[in-house]
Amino acid sequence: MKTAQQYKNLTIIEFTKAAETYETDRAGIYEMCKDDYPYIEEELRKIQYHDLLDCGCGTGPMISILYENDSSKHYVGLDLTPKMIEVAKAKNLQGVDWIVGDCEKLPFDNETFDVIICTNSFHHYPNPQMFFNSVKRVLRPGGKLVLQDYTAPGPILWLMNHTEMPLANLVGHGDVAARSLDEIKAFCDNSGLKIEKLERAKKFRMHLVAIK
Repeated sequence: MKTAQQYKNLTIIEFTKAAETYETDRAGIYEMCKDDYPYIEEELRKIQYHDLLDCGCGTGPMISILYENDSSKHYVGLDLTPKMIEVAKAKNLQGVDWIVGDCEKLPFDNETFDVIICTNSFHHYPNPQMFFNSVKRVLRPGGKLVLQDYTAPGPILWLMNHTEMPLANLVGHGDVAARSLDEIKAFCDNSGLKIEKLERAKKFRMHLVAIK
């Protein structure tokens, strides 16, 4: 069993290598992430917000899409991997802040954001409850978390966590675990976030919308 820091070190190594090709047609396994951006866009269309934080933003593909549609909002991208943030900054999106930091310990003041999004990053977090607690702290009252990650029915989830992800670790990936809907509910309950939507979607995806 790896320590939290070992998982994070693996994640930094993995995405340092992936940063230059992450948004190209040579992205490999990360190409599938593009399928999930429309879900985030759809949920955000239902929310009135100005300040948005993207947790695990990578090179900023999601923020880039949002910025192209509406550059008047304030977007902040946070990622653990310095190289990802370096590539994101090179886009020169005016008014967007790109920050290297840990999503389990969000480096922001209380009640800073109207909405927080997290897409295909959560399964890299070794202390998921810390993430939810931090989200609750930096959201404004009435603010929302929109999270998309991986889940599956019980037996498949067990196989993912006990075979697929350990194998991914062996080849240098920082995957920790996919979580069940019951686990997600418990994380929300323990942090004080109220669930508006929690569902298992196609392609082993989990969709969550929670409100402070």
